[in-house]
Amino acid sequence: MSELLNRFRPTDPSQRLFVGFMLLLMLGGATAALLETPLALLPVVLALGLLVVFTDWTLLFYLLFLTLAFSREFPVPGGLSLDVPSEPLMMTLTGCIMATLFMRRVRLPARELLHPVLVVLLLMLLWSVTSSFFSVDSTKSIKYILAKIWYLTPFILGTFLLVRRPGKVWQVARLYVIGTCLTVLIVIVRHAAHGFAFDAINPAVQPLYRNHVTYATVLALLLPFSWYGARNSTGLARLGWHLATGLLLFGLLTAYTRASILALPVAGIFYGVMRLRQTRLLLVGTLVGVLAGVSYFLSENNYMLYAPDFEKTVFNGKDFGKHLEATYKLQDMSGMERVYRWVAAARMTADKPLVGSGPSTFYPEYKRYTVRSFRTYVSDNPERSTTHNYFLLLLAEQGFPGMLLFVVLLGISLLMIERLYHRTVPRSELRYVVLACGLSFVIIVFHLLLNELVEVDKIGSFFFFNLAVLIRMGTWLKPKQEGGIVIEAQRAIS
Repeated sequence: MSELLNRFRPTDPSQRLFVGFMLLLMLGGATAALLETPLALLPVVLALGLLVVFTDWTLLFYLLFLTLAFSREFPVPGGLSLDVPSEPLMMTLTGCIMATLFMRRVRLPARELLHPVLVVLLLMLLWSVTSSFFSVDSTKSIKYILAKIWYLTPFILGTFLLVRRPGKVWQVARLYVIGTCLTVLIVIVRHAAHGFAFDAINPAVQPLYRNHVTYATVLALLLPFSWYGARNSTGLARLGWHLATGLLLFGLLTAYTRASILALPVAGIFYGVMRLRQTRLLLVGTLVGVLAGVSYFLSENNYMLYAPDFEKTVFNGKDFGKHLEATYKLQDMSGMERVYRWVAAARMTADKPLVGSGPSTFYPEYKRYTVRSFRTYVSDNPERSTTHNYFLLLLAEQGFPGMLLFVVLLGISLLMIERLYHRTVPRSELRYVVLACGLSFVIIVFHLLLNELVEVDKIGSFFFFNLAVLIRMGTWLKPKQEGGIVIEAQRAIS
């Protein structure tokens, strides 16, 4: 009898899964018939959804990028917030990817898992956990760590698993560009109703974007993809990329965001530096300049010489030209409010230089460290925004180790971009991928000097996606042996 039962017992895992699902279906159907309610079939629907997700979650990955531009921030209990639908999709993808790797259905190359960029990212995560033990608000710090995990897993490991050839990079970028262009059209129509006025841009971008800075940053970081996507395409695809470039550029210019407009020539300068193989010199010069500046401002409290005049520091909301003029005269309210927060961040760092106040705790902790001489009309901070400088934010919240790890990450990444650029063939698909991801990464990094955007879903997603693609580029460029002749992988791919 037992031998007969063993003969009918499914041995293959897929057969067991099918039998289990059929038993659940029959049980649910019988219960629904007896109770005369379709709710009894809910477990069957959930099981089917989980079955689809865990067997093929590719669609979720692409759905995340397609809907990313429409994601909105919603408050949750505890004074926290959740970006919907992006963060629920990230959480689901994190579970799917972990399950995929745990079941060893796919193996990632050791050279990618041990890449210096990935090692530094892991060290940053571990240090944020360490800093959290000393946090002034454990709830916020734990949420930060969890969010960091469901950012890194889909956009780093998920990219490794699904972006297996250069063409997939354009596919992912195309989805985000399509969604973003739709939001740009909505914003343009709403902004046009107010004559594209400078003070009307923030209401025009809401609720799709938190403010015009996030909106402009997204447009700026996508421009390298639309530009090089057009150069890598032909026919209607090229026309589509060109139209997207024009729309993104128009949206960027009418967003009136100084950092985003300036980010484009900065990316162009880095391109020139990279072509001349002078990225190391650029990094050394930047480091020397920063140390010299810090020494000057801290020496004899020289920073107090730049305290603004409270009455003259205003927002020129009606005239973008006057807004720019006030910037270099140190009379722009948003610019001087940044200085107000930077001074507070420096004083916070001096108080806890090793571990900081804890991840995601700058607000409202910084208010105890402010200097009234730098106060502006918006220092009450109803938006609960933070430092407007990601480096200082890490310094204040995670101490010198957290900030230095991030600086090391940037240095390694920029040198990697230069190295990959010179390993690719001119006018090849891989050259265009390196330039699109590399310049997009540079644009994001430049914005971090004036804003904290790595934890913003619409921007942090491509910060990590760009890094993952650049790491994968090393695999695509790895020499292959074919017929006794060593050829470059990029030629084999193309």
